[in-house]
Amino acid sequence: MSAVTLDHITKTYDEGKVLAVDDITLQVEEGELFGLIGPDGAGKTSLFRVLTTLLLPDKGSATVRGYDCVKDYKEIRKRIGYMPGKFSLYQDLTVKENLDFFATLFGSTIEGNYELIKDIYEQIKPFNDRRAGKLSGGMKQKLALCCALIHKPEVLFLDEPTTGVDVVSRKEFWEMLKRLKQQGITIIVSTPYMDEAMLCERIALIQNGKIMSVDTPANIMAAFPVKLYAMKADNIYKLLTALRGMPEIDSSFAFGEYIHITLKDDNIEALRQKVEQQGHTHVDIKLIHPGIEDSFIRLMNQA
Repeated sequence: MSAVTLDHITKTYDEGKVLAVDDITLQVEEGELFGLIGPDGAGKTSLFRVLTTLLLPDKGSATVRGYDCVKDYKEIRKRIGYMPGKFSLYQDLTVKENLDFFATLFGSTIEGNYELIKDIYEQIKPFNDRRAGKLSGGMKQKLALCCALIHKPEVLFLDEPTTGVDVVSRKEFWEMLKRLKQQGITIIVSTPYMDEAMLCERIALIQNGKIMSVDTPANIMAAFPVKLYAMKADNIYKLLTALRGMPEIDSSFAFGEYIHITLKDDNIEALRQKVEQQGHTHVDIKLIHPGIEDSFIRLMNQA
């Protein structure tokens, strides 16, 4: 049995005028660390709200641990942990009061599931008497995760948990997720950060409510169908503008100090000569391996 199944799920807003989730079919296996990867507005949160029984789908069906997300919502809510994208704990309550409150809701205690949360709780315990609203971004994140775990859920849903958090806290958070996975919890995390996709066992790339690809990060990158080059010159903006006007260029996107390009005919030396003849100086071109973001952009443009 899969931990989560989605069967042709569709969700719209504004009386059907806004299509948020477009006929998505997907499975997440037991004990998997699964990533839902896509930009803001791609449909990640709507999908999570359907799976956590907070929204009814317009079409299709979904199950969590074999329970139907519409008919069996009470059973599902006992078995899942949910950390929404926006910090949603009681900001006027202290760290300890928030934890006690959520534990009581599920008929549990901090001590009852201490082994599960101890690695995280030990980091926020010194702030037990501080109001949640006064915590830093990283500490709010850890408190929210503790509250989502306090009843030992079977499936954990984390909606953009590292958005707006510093780099160090992001790294610590993913290390915590790896440890949680070792305890048998199925973890589904959504993120707009392409680098975090590499930390998941499998990922689904989502854009405009549609799933573009589902596989391991390595397999998605390996499926990139053409050679990819990184190119730069003294005036990167002028070079990008020039490349986008050339018929031999298949795609060109700025990535930091380089432009990632694909060619229709793969004659890279002819391209080098052409841009140098146009007056571009210190032209550097090299063959590179595509990353998740390269794969995402190509799939998005083919959709």
